[in-house]
Amino acid sequence: MHRKRILLIVGGGIAAYKSLDLVRRLKERGARVRAILTKAGAEFVTPLSLSVLCEEKAFTDLFDLKDEAEIGHIRLSRDADLVVVAPATADLLAKMAHGLAGDLATAVLLATDKPVLVAPAMNVRMWEHAATKRNVVRLKEDGIYFVGPGEGEMACGEYGPGRMAEPAEIVEAVAGLLVGGAENLRVLSRTALGPSLRGKRVIVTSGPTHEPVDPVRYLANRSSGKQGHALARAAATLGAEVTLVTGPVSLEDPAGVSVVKVETAEQMLAAALAALPADIAICAAAVADWRAAEEAGQKIKKRESGTTLKLARNPDILATLSALGANRPQLVIGFAAETENVVANAVAKRTAKGADWIVANDVRPETGIMGGDRTKVQLVTASGVEDWPAMSKDEMAERLLSRASEAILKLRPAAE
Repeated sequence: MHRKRILLIVGGGIAAYKSLDLVRRLKERGARVRAILTKAGAEFVTPLSLSVLCEEKAFTDLFDLKDEAEIGHIRLSRDADLVVVAPATADLLAKMAHGLAGDLATAVLLATDKPVLVAPAMNVRMWEHAATKRNVVRLKEDGIYFVGPGEGEMACGEYGPGRMAEPAEIVEAVAGLLVGGAENLRVLSRTALGPSLRGKRVIVTSGPTHEPVDPVRYLANRSSGKQGHALARAAATLGAEVTLVTGPVSLEDPAGVSVVKVETAEQMLAAALAALPADIAICAAAVADWRAAEEAGQKIKKRESGTTLKLARNPDILATLSALGANRPQLVIGFAAETENVVANAVAKRTAKGADWIVANDVRPETGIMGGDRTKVQLVTASGVEDWPAMSKDEMAERLLSRASEAILKLRPAAE
């Protein structure tokens, strides 16, 4: 998302206050943000607030001669890589659907030739009204992308769908549209047409485990948890009820996800089993294969003669979930982090563990994959091996969950 140009249109509604946090998060990811504030939006946030966060003027008026002379609404609509409408009110959606252009925001939306992502926000009755449904269908047919709305308690006291997606969710949707072109557009479009994992339960394991040796030392690995957390975000974006079981990481908890934090492999297995039943289990954690056979009660002292550390095997989470019988998730996906014979080892692992799919990657230090932001994987299934191109870990997560959603819909639900 670095140096990508986002044009943010802030509609009216109580959710407009979230637009300020959205600007901050987009800029943290390296994006350049310009903002258009509608007249209704200005009832909830000020042009000054948006200007300070964007570090440039917030635009408000179609007939501002100075703005039109300096940039103009046509150029404003074309200078962005992506237009984001958040919140997108029922009024804004209706105007977009019917091609109205009576103010700066709608004129820009009619004039733009760039992708448009909307985050609807309105009362549940307005969202479920037949007119809004018609407008949403028309907008999707026109190629407009949607993120949300979520379901929950409204500011008006009612409950149901209509809550604007959280800023973190919108940022992930923006990233999906910007980072990889047509494939990511396809994935997000499917999300817009109705979350394809809605009603499904997904378990994701992430990060390393820390296996204590004594009160100050532990056995671990270099896993950052970035891939596992990206998978949890992608599953939540597709509407799934997600439980993320994570080892010790320094990452922000994904929005809309139930997070269980653990330290050891035994704790991770117990948490994964407690999250059942589930439709999909994704074992992305880099679980330590070994632990100290006995944890020392005091710090082990350094001796000239050396110290022998006896190890015991940790439980195999992937194999355990794959062999649960009637309580087995319908789709079990494992990861194989290898430094040699990557595909051959992954193929063997799929058979040995009883998993449905294995995602294999080469984690030699020179690849920068372990702990990095990008990855290069091979997907191993019963049908063979697919070589995927290099991409960000968020892109890979979206692509994998898109495939998983297609696969799971062909199977009988396990969690119902």
